[in-house]
Amino acid sequence: MAARRPWWQRLVQRIAYSRPGIWFFSRTLHYIDRPLLRLSRGRVCVASALAGIPVITLTTTGARSGAQRSLPVLGLPDGERFVVIASSWGRQRHPAWYYNLRAHPQATVSTKGRSGAYTARMAEGEERDMHWRRALEVYPGFRVYERTASNRRIGVFVLEPGG
Repeated sequence: MAARRPWWQRLVQRIAYSRPGIWFFSRTLHYIDRPLLRLSRGRVCVASALAGIPVITLTTTGARSGAQRSLPVLGLPDGERFVVIASSWGRQRHPAWYYNLRAHPQATVSTKGRSGAYTARMAEGEERDMHWRRALEVYPGFRVYERTASNRRIGVFVLEPGG
């Protein structure tokens, strides 16, 4: 999958998972992508345009606050389902949405102008391994994040329609 991408998308991906790229993109990308996705009704974002990464807007319920939180994340289509990877750019802690989905598995996924209710569950065992391999094909940077987040196992969630 990654081999069929244009050279410039592969270059952008390499930059994104380099140390300076992680520093820059982890601090800026969501500030750009949130309004861009909202204005384009989920059709356009920086990560998809520049790096060829499939992005969805994931809306979760705060684990402690109960407030709705929406953010763009890599969302691997899997038939009617989506798979999301809680890498948090390789940080030592899981992203906030990981804890939100663990506490409240009901979520909303918006992509390409459509939204729907989904229920999240952690993928385990062979299923997790299969989704992890697919994720690495789409974005090899997850391998780097796995090394830098060595104190934790990066969560792989399957979002199934309904909720």
